[in-house]
Amino acid sequence: MINEQLINPKSIVVIGGSNNINKPGGKILKNLIDGNFAGDLFVMNLKESSVQGIKSYNKPEDLPQVDLAIIAIAAKYTPEVVEVLTTKKNTKAFIIISAGYSEESEAGKELEDLIVSKINKVDGALIGPNCTGVLNSNHHSIFTEPIPKLNPKGIDFISGSGATACFILESGIPKGLSFSSVYTVGNSAQIGVEEILEYLDETFDAETSSKVKLLYVETISNPTKLLKHASSLIRKGCKIAAIKAGSSDAGSRAASSHTGALANSDLAVDSLFQKAGIVRCYGREELMNVASVFMHPTLTGKNIAIITHAGGPAVMLTDALSDGGLEVPHIEGLIADELLTKLYDGSSVSNPIDFLATGTAAQLGDIIDYCDQKMPEIDGMVVIFGTPGLSRIFDVYDLLDDKMKTAKKPIYPVLPSTLTANEEVNDFLSKGRINFPDEVNLGRALTKIYSTPAPAPENTQLPAVDTKGIRNIIESAEDGYLSPENVQSLLDAAGIARAGEAVEDNIDNAVAEALKLGFPIVMKVVGPVHKSDVGGVVLNVKDEATVRAEFERMMQIPETTAILMQPMLSGTELFAGAKYEDTFGHMVLCGMGGIFIEVLKDVSSALAPIEKNKALEMIRGLKSYKIIEGVRGQEGINEEAFADAIYRLSALLYYAPEIMEMDLNPLLGTAEKVVAVDARIRIEK
Repeated sequence: MINEQLINPKSIVVIGGSNNINKPGGKILKNLIDGNFAGDLFVMNLKESSVQGIKSYNKPEDLPQVDLAIIAIAAKYTPEVVEVLTTKKNTKAFIIISAGYSEESEAGKELEDLIVSKINKVDGALIGPNCTGVLNSNHHSIFTEPIPKLNPKGIDFISGSGATACFILESGIPKGLSFSSVYTVGNSAQIGVEEILEYLDETFDAETSSKVKLLYVETISNPTKLLKHASSLIRKGCKIAAIKAGSSDAGSRAASSHTGALANSDLAVDSLFQKAGIVRCYGREELMNVASVFMHPTLTGKNIAIITHAGGPAVMLTDALSDGGLEVPHIEGLIADELLTKLYDGSSVSNPIDFLATGTAAQLGDIIDYCDQKMPEIDGMVVIFGTPGLSRIFDVYDLLDDKMKTAKKPIYPVLPSTLTANEEVNDFLSKGRINFPDEVNLGRALTKIYSTPAPAPENTQLPAVDTKGIRNIIESAEDGYLSPENVQSLLDAAGIARAGEAVEDNIDNAVAEALKLGFPIVMKVVGPVHKSDVGGVVLNVKDEATVRAEFERMMQIPETTAILMQPMLSGTELFAGAKYEDTFGHMVLCGMGGIFIEVLKDVSSALAPIEKNKALEMIRGLKSYKIIEGVRGQEGINEEAFADAIYRLSALLYYAPEIMEMDLNPLLGTAEKVVAVDARIRIEK
């Protein structure tokens, strides 16, 4: 796993180093030289005695002791070299940039496994194979460009794709972003995104470590590890954003063909990121815009002042902020009137604060001071300032830089004139500042970050349930769908409210139970999974004669073993359920029932276990939440009771991990209670 020799080697050898800098082995050597690697640098090349002015050895046996080996030779020759380096040269860190391994064939996978076993024997670290390398302030062991500005307080960036890492850097560097480290993990044969995140968590220092982490992943191999260390880092004060590619079926196929790895369920990824507190992005520009916001002080409220000398961008930004749940509050009163006296006639301070195209640097300073010091209703500021090219605006950007050093509230600069004011913008960036060239992209990034929840509590508090009863039922049942009796017993053990019911295969007993339950009742077949499709559900049965007639008819339906009877209840149909997602664990789902789940797919999800507050958050995140609240005179639903059912379902999954699928559908909700009317549970031991 990750060690000091990988992060800060005292010596590096490039196996396959070349004088041709258009080859990976040549370019990585040049980047090491240009990056002023401070340790001993060696090359192994079969034919050369000197490569780019560095002493070259013709075979691995001739090399001196070396910490880190960067391997840029054909896959089939690599195991022999690794064997010599690990057993004779005390090499404990490897970066293999060559391809031809598990991403290509089964034979390549065998080579990869052989190399990993040799490195593991000496407790060594391996990045790759099939990667572009590692970049930090100690060594530029990467064969690609661009090389970003390196800063210990910059971004730690981990990518499953080397080429994508290059393109993401291309997007971020012009905005002024700096980086602390870049890791491209390729095939992740030994070390993947999760292991690097683990290292960053375990070595985190609040004073010296970067507080911004970015991820590009195509598959999540160890969701538990990613959840643990991402949420840990965020609790320590870090901010994390990630792209998880392969969210569509076609994207999953592309991800699979790219890395040889299977893509994960997109709903599971969403739930994992939410539980960890990771901001999910869907493209390079979005990731870099979110990262740019991260590099500014944290926005602690939702009220934004837009300070501008151009009306159009302010309108578009207002729309973007409002659409995403942030607010651009109206500003009025004595303080607003006082500020207006400091601006030219025609200016407006109602928010957006428009101080006209003729506005000056001094006026901008006054506006920022008022928003920062005299307007408690304002939580952050966006300053939009460009130029049509009639005059230079160094003074404005210098003032903006000064105000950003002293303001108590975050200030986000939108400097759109990246061509017309190229010199001024570059001068601003040279001060360590970051620019948002597009105000709408900034607005969307701000709202995305604001709406991402904090990490879930480290230790989930579960409700009291009958754990012994749950285990007795699960251990005595066979794989497959549980009998109605067992389903009822599990719901009772978990404390999930359910309708009274009876299951009978004898007609006289059925009539007797129906009389006990009280008419009207519902009758359902036991056995067929899709009851409605086979005519196996009868509603509003009001008398004994109908019970007898329907019992005889329904028992003739294929696969029917008995008839389930319940009181005919009324209420709004709700849904709660769960599904086991391979490697991720159980996904808890909830929503409105009926058309909302079948047609509109209005469902909230979370990774189990969850707390009661998370269940409430899931309910309130539904598009149909207004119906649960009560709308247009209709009575609302008891959301506390709905949340309790979801919360207890999560606890049931915790104590019965053998549950693969579970539906409470429908739950019937009223203002007083929420009751499970029908349920099915499938287990797999």
